[in-house]
Amino acid sequence: MNTPLRGLLAAGAAAAVMLTSAVAAQATTAFPAYKAPKIFGTTFQADPKHDFTKRISPRHDGILRGWITDVRGGVAEYEPIKWKKGTQTEGYFVGPAEGQVMAYSSPIASGVVFLSAFGCKPSMGDLTVSTKTGLGAKRCSRAVLIKRHGAQERPALITVHKGKIVQVQEIYTP
Repeated sequence: MNTPLRGLLAAGAAAAVMLTSAVAAQATTAFPAYKAPKIFGTTFQADPKHDFTKRISPRHDGILRGWITDVRGGVAEYEPIKWKKGTQTEGYFVGPAEGQVMAYSSPIASGVVFLSAFGCKPSMGDLTVSTKTGLGAKRCSRAVLIKRHGAQERPALITVHKGKIVQVQEIYTP
């Protein structure tokens, strides 16, 4: 095979790989860029279209500052959180008061994007935070998300699209 033809084939193969990778990356994040809430907002985010008097159901499309309170069979229950300024420390996140019904429930998408602030290992020893935002930057698997967030409440930005959780980005708190 002559050299120019070999180079052309190699370039075509490289372009095909890049195109396939771009399509796969877009497929995993195939949801609109919703407006993110203030990371350390001091009020619970409203969802005026949601009827909390009916059964627990998904939040409307968008990004919720919240935490996952339970995971069963690939379905997560989650609630909004807000930042409470502390007296001894800078502060901490809190959920709704006892008896205040603000919970949602959504299936976790099979292609969910989980961006961890503490790495993908169970020990959570690695710090994988964006220095600009204080949000998780390390992509981990759906299984890590379910195991970590099903066991403990971790503050995060939870993106819901078409009734499913499509992205969870942890908020770093020391």
